[in-house]
Amino acid sequence: MSKTHKIDGITLHLSTPDSSPGDWIGQTDVLRQLLACWLVVDEKDLPLTPRLVGTPGIGKTTLATAGARAREQDLYIYQCTADTRPEDLLVTPVLAESGKIAYHASPLVTAMIRGGICILDEGNRMNEKSWASLAPLLDYRRYAESIVAGTTIHAHPDFRCAVTMNEDESTFEIPDYILSRLQPTLSLGHPSRDDEMSILKYHLPFADDQMLNLTVDFLQESHSLNLDFSTRDGINILRFALKRLAQESDHPIARDDAWRESLERCLGDDAVDLQTLAEKKNQSLGGNAVPMGLGDFFFSRDDPLHPDRDLDDDDDDDDDEFDDYDPNSDEMPF
Repeated sequence: MSKTHKIDGITLHLSTPDSSPGDWIGQTDVLRQLLACWLVVDEKDLPLTPRLVGTPGIGKTTLATAGARAREQDLYIYQCTADTRPEDLLVTPVLAESGKIAYHASPLVTAMIRGGICILDEGNRMNEKSWASLAPLLDYRRYAESIVAGTTIHAHPDFRCAVTMNEDESTFEIPDYILSRLQPTLSLGHPSRDDEMSILKYHLPFADDQMLNLTVDFLQESHSLNLDFSTRDGINILRFALKRLAQESDHPIARDDAWRESLERCLGDDAVDLQTLAEKKNQSLGGNAVPMGLGDFFFSRDDPLHPDRDLDDDDDDDDDEFDDYDPNSDEMPF
């Protein structure tokens, strides 16, 4: 495989493909949906560029990697950040040892040239200026213009792309003209208990059943309480706990103690009591009703000292006057 590519007299130094295995466990529907996005059903048809959306650590990049492996295409991953520039996404000039400028193609441009698959990881961390440089690539034009190299790069017919996005607040809002090009949205949910157990066994086949069950029980309870702890968190908890057990061979730590210590070190003391943590999260998100007046901060609604209580009683009394009113009577209620 050539490490360079010439276009319009410019030599581009290409990136190296990712070699991660990318095995996907469970949630087969979303993998089939991803592969459907990359199909071309007619010579006039074009592949789609889907958004893979979910909480951090849920396996979005692994899903995209599995899709690339299923298609038997080279995979290139570009990690998007808040300070990503258009030239970072496309072609970057680098001062070579000879003193001349060498042009390095990003993983995205390399995938475009070689006909591979590129994953724009955590795309909603990228600013609008960088997204704007990709607008012609993500529609029917399928090309990108590099101002640095002074050339237009057309995508290979086999080029495919997907964008992963985290569901959190530390991201940019992607403009509508870009979102309309990133369709459809494929949402990843938390795995079932059996799938989560299989994932942990895949990554940590040397873990014993007791430690695995402790971890899966914790993760499943957190999922049921809508907390953001992911399978990746469970893997890290289990890894550290197993290392602590192996470390003290002369003075062994109880498995429960090692696991709890690992939980506290990885996720914090609050993670020990998931129910309380969920209640705190619910309150911070406005789970309780907002008081209607200043007096509600200091008095209950039926407290005789509540400053608004008399007003409520007066309203009730007014209503009572109308309760006894006979519409056939000539007597007015007031």
